[in-house]
Amino acid sequence: MDGGKGTGAQEGRGMDGDGGKRTGAQEGRGIAEDWGQGKEEERQVTAGDGAIPPPTMLEALWRDFSSMIAQEDCEMPAFIKELGKENQPETDAVGLDAVLRTLFPKSHPHHCSTAPRKEMVIKDTFNGTVTFLPLEENDEGKYQVKKCNIYQIRLTHTKDDEWSVSVLTSSPENWVADGIVYPKTTWLGNELLSKLAKWSTEKKQSEFKSTLSLISVAKYSKVYQELKEKYKEMVKVWPEVTDPEKFVYEDVAIATYLLILWEEERAEKGLSKKQSFVDLGCGNGLLVHILSNEGYPGRGIDVRRRKIWDMYGPQTHLEECAIRPDDSYLFPNVDWLIGNHSDELTPWIPVIAARSSYSCCYFVLPCCFFDFHGKYNRRQSQKTQYREYLDFVTQVGLECGFSVEEDCLRIPSTKRVCLIGKSRTYPLMQEDRIDKQRTQYINNRQPCTGVTSDKTVGSNQCDSHNVVNCVVDQAVESECAANEKKTDGGRVWLSGFQPREKVEQVRNCAALPRDFVDVVVLTVASLLLNATQEKPWDHTLDVHLNTWNKGESLSLREVAEHLDKETLKRLKNEYGGLQTLLRNNHQVFEVLNGRVHIRDWREEKPSKRTKPEIKRRFSADAFKTRLCWFFIHHPDGCSLTSESCPYAHGTDELRQSQIMKKKKHPQ
Repeated sequence: MDGGKGTGAQEGRGMDGDGGKRTGAQEGRGIAEDWGQGKEEERQVTAGDGAIPPPTMLEALWRDFSSMIAQEDCEMPAFIKELGKENQPETDAVGLDAVLRTLFPKSHPHHCSTAPRKEMVIKDTFNGTVTFLPLEENDEGKYQVKKCNIYQIRLTHTKDDEWSVSVLTSSPENWVADGIVYPKTTWLGNELLSKLAKWSTEKKQSEFKSTLSLISVAKYSKVYQELKEKYKEMVKVWPEVTDPEKFVYEDVAIATYLLILWEEERAEKGLSKKQSFVDLGCGNGLLVHILSNEGYPGRGIDVRRRKIWDMYGPQTHLEECAIRPDDSYLFPNVDWLIGNHSDELTPWIPVIAARSSYSCCYFVLPCCFFDFHGKYNRRQSQKTQYREYLDFVTQVGLECGFSVEEDCLRIPSTKRVCLIGKSRTYPLMQEDRIDKQRTQYINNRQPCTGVTSDKTVGSNQCDSHNVVNCVVDQAVESECAANEKKTDGGRVWLSGFQPREKVEQVRNCAALPRDFVDVVVLTVASLLLNATQEKPWDHTLDVHLNTWNKGESLSLREVAEHLDKETLKRLKNEYGGLQTLLRNNHQVFEVLNGRVHIRDWREEKPSKRTKPEIKRRFSADAFKTRLCWFFIHHPDGCSLTSESCPYAHGTDELRQSQIMKKKKHPQ
């Protein structure tokens, strides 16, 4: 329905009014909303030779459906009977396109059935309609169109440049909402219509491939549900400070993708032995744990040990070690190298894989932007920073002699594009020549004369970067070539490389002095409040009236222009700078789409999703443990009453934090 209900494999054909002068089969992978993905295979029907092949499933469905709606007593909705009635002016034929889709629903805690569903979709471009017909299997194993849950999306030209979009459905008695594939009709009207209107006016095209374009969606859906059920208990015992749901289910999804990718690789190469792997910069090690549990021999390496490592058991091999790009960190007996949010190692992973062995492959999921020598500097302002960085890492793989493939994972992250190098573009005998090419490429990426490179690493937060236009002259190339030198352990590929620090630096504004933060918060709040007409202080103000000053919204740039240089300089040393500080003070501010607002707690909506038990407990423990900023500083006071405000209206209401008590007195 909305892109999150399921995925689909498709078979399609063009339907003419004469019942089949042109036929074809079309198969594709991707989200169920994609039309016409995949390759077309034409099947010619030759009259008179007695060798007409049997109809495909789609053709049989279309034939039965056409016969059914032609009957006078047909119980289908009226809009079904109108399909193709208004013909194109050039021809009397009814031009319709039909697609057969298999939907793979996402799992739902309250619904046990996640079996694949089939439906036929009829597209009438001339009349601006797309009709969705659910299918059911009868006792003979034959699919037929169901008479319930039929709906149609219709685009209508009203006047001039105005268009309207509408959704027509079966009658209420013929609509059964299952909460998986078919929602309530109110959702279609209240949610889907607004989304369709937004999508239809968007001009921005995606910079990336469709999701899961390189593997079987059907296999992925099945394996993901199995692994999610198998490792869901990890959420309850997660000892790290990071969000357990995000990290557990993200690593389950990445593991699923790799399992399917490797299974298809074994089938393609005729292998039976499961692939070995090394995860460089493995972090919490959960991906290594899952892959190892599923029978794949491997290990993870990270510069810093995590608490959760002790929970995995001896079968999960994790090492605390700093990886450096040199000959002592090659993996000649490993099939795959993995870089899952591997930060400063990301551009080096294709190089390490290429130099480890001719058969070594790699999988990287780039997140933070690093070059070989430090932070990545933008060079093309026409692209987004993310797209430019992906192109850079892709180019590294190409320079290393890999045929690089790109895919988009289904994970809860904005950085979900992976790059895969599993085959070479050159024969083994040319390895020496290609390795010289790699060396030259790495040397040419060195910072230019007069350009300083910030080599500070150690955080998984991303900074913005300035555009740097560099011209590397011969003198600089000679200097860079000297960076490769011999040591007792072998070649050092780049002198000056700095791995992540073992002790992670905290640079998210949390370590800034409280008085400094308070001054910035008060300055920004005053700026927003004074943007509207000032109101006199009134202790008797009825806060339930709509007279509470919400202030105006300002862009982050406008806010920054009103702060002094010393304050901005201090904030610049923190990851995220001003925006991070304002978001950390979420009691006072709300930052949406680059604009800063005063938070109005009267408009706060309860979350639709049920919070995990640990988060609910923390929320209850934190109630009234901090003073209400609005009660103290806002000219109109707090917009909420004392009873409904989660913060204390004065010191008399303050409670001691139960969270701090538990930390001081662990049980």
